[in-house]
Amino acid sequence: MEVVVADHAGFCFGVTKAVETVYNQLEKKKLNIYTFGPIIHNEIVVGDLEKKGVKVVEDPLELGDVEEGTVIIRSHGVTKEIQEQLSGTGLEIIDATCPFVKRIHRIVEEESAKGSSVIVIGSADHPEVQGIVSYAGGPVYVIDSPEKAEEFDGDKETGYTVVCQTTFNTNKFQETIEILSKNGYNINVVNTICNATDERQSEAEEISSKADVMIVIGGAHSSNSRKLYDICKRRCGKTYFIQTLEDLHLDMPDSAKLVGITAGASTPKNIIEEVQKYVRTNF
Repeated sequence: MEVVVADHAGFCFGVTKAVETVYNQLEKKKLNIYTFGPIIHNEIVVGDLEKKGVKVVEDPLELGDVEEGTVIIRSHGVTKEIQEQLSGTGLEIIDATCPFVKRIHRIVEEESAKGSSVIVIGSADHPEVQGIVSYAGGPVYVIDSPEKAEEFDGDKETGYTVVCQTTFNTNKFQETIEILSKNGYNINVVNTICNATDERQSEAEEISSKADVMIVIGGAHSSNSRKLYDICKRRCGKTYFIQTLEDLHLDMPDSAKLVGITAGASTPKNIIEEVQKYVRTNF
């Protein structure tokens, strides 16, 4: 039986940068290290950091009594308001927001200043999208699917700058853009889906279309991992979503000839290797 592991499975550039930032602070033996929100959407990584003394805070008010310490902003970024509140604490603030997310902040801020309305394609409750929305100085709308694009009822005389959550499904993004254009909206599209997401989704689509069994590894709250699962499940009925090897309970058909493995951008390399080794050894 063949086991194929996606080339682009696991940590992306932005996640690697954010996680290394926290571990670098630990190596400097600094006191009172905090991350604003989980540094990434992976409970294993966050749990390991907590064991080493890193605390997760969700509100700047939680830092009110802290006189000395370091706050690291998560890879998804934060809202403009929270960034300002954190700066006002007097603590050391290290911004580990993914550079591709920071680019979207700049685009939205600049285009809003020019008078453009903004459409963000993504999930309104995702922290990355909440951060992006906060940089709009004028009208801003969030659309999370082609279906919602059909329902969009905006001013067709207005110019819209369209950006996208970095981890959004590429095909759904294209469908959404086509619908907005077809419905007569004046849109300036900036495709801000990061290359790592695009490559990861393309590979997942290719491998799962050939696989008898597909395994997707990712955090329970990881948006990009869930999107990989959705892509794979549509092409391979036996698709499993797991966080760690302990979650894997394979029902392997006797006829299975190919098992595919992919992983979200917040999945550590060692977990991917454990799953791969287990499948190769036991089936």
